[in-house]
Amino acid sequence: MPSPFPGMNPYLEDAFIWREVHNRLIVALANDLGARLRPKYYAAIETRTYLEDESDGVLVGIPDAIVFASTTQGQAATATLATVEIPQPQPQRVQLAEPIAVKERFLEVRTVKTHEVITVIEVLSPKNKRGDGRISYLKKRQAIVESQTHLVEIDLLRAFQPMPVSGVRGVWDYRILVSDAAQRPQAELYGFNLRDRIPSFSLPLKPEDSPLMVDLQPLLHTVYEQGNFDLRVDYTQPVPEPPLSEGDRLWVQQCIASNAGKG
Repeated sequence: MPSPFPGMNPYLEDAFIWREVHNRLIVALANDLGARLRPKYYAAIETRTYLEDESDGVLVGIPDAIVFASTTQGQAATATLATVEIPQPQPQRVQLAEPIAVKERFLEVRTVKTHEVITVIEVLSPKNKRGDGRISYLKKRQAIVESQTHLVEIDLLRAFQPMPVSGVRGVWDYRILVSDAAQRPQAELYGFNLRDRIPSFSLPLKPEDSPLMVDLQPLLHTVYEQGNFDLRVDYTQPVPEPPLSEGDRLWVQQCIASNAGKG
């Protein structure tokens, strides 16, 4: 069943659903680029690992701290002394949350002959946009910007602060940043909103080669259908945080109602 929305599906922004959407979208991008990059380049799926803990508010599968009640017992006063012994505090048994190792994928466009990294493609996750994960990601981002490697940064999440860029005019729900090394410090920013189709963007390669146009929208629709997300999303519930404007909320309801019965 197709997605009810012409552009980004806001229900896919749910933290638990997004992990799989993210992985599937990376694979879909790699497959789409693979045939078109030949014979000079190839798209490699790379993985980084980080730890999630309760401070991020996204820990899954770890039980709450288990606390057993204190069992202190008072000592009876002796008949010969007019004093009462003060009970000593007894330790409580608790359980510490163990961090979970989470793997996250991104893409690198490399040359066939030397395996040189030409372009890095990032699809942002909630971890990239908050807390220590944001700090770590921004360090990697800055290292890329200071190199001769191009960067494509795809942000399909309304939640949390967008990644910093200067000279922005306007506020959008979603953004795609294309940083061509030859044009820095200038970059192209594609801003779009919930009701918009996801714009196509140019993927920079080596200077002697023309950039490739990437159309993300049909890839996301394919991810939605192949992942059977129509069976996994509860459209009777509000969209994930942050809350929508009243106009967007009504528009979402109209899209869902119009899509009902399609299969």
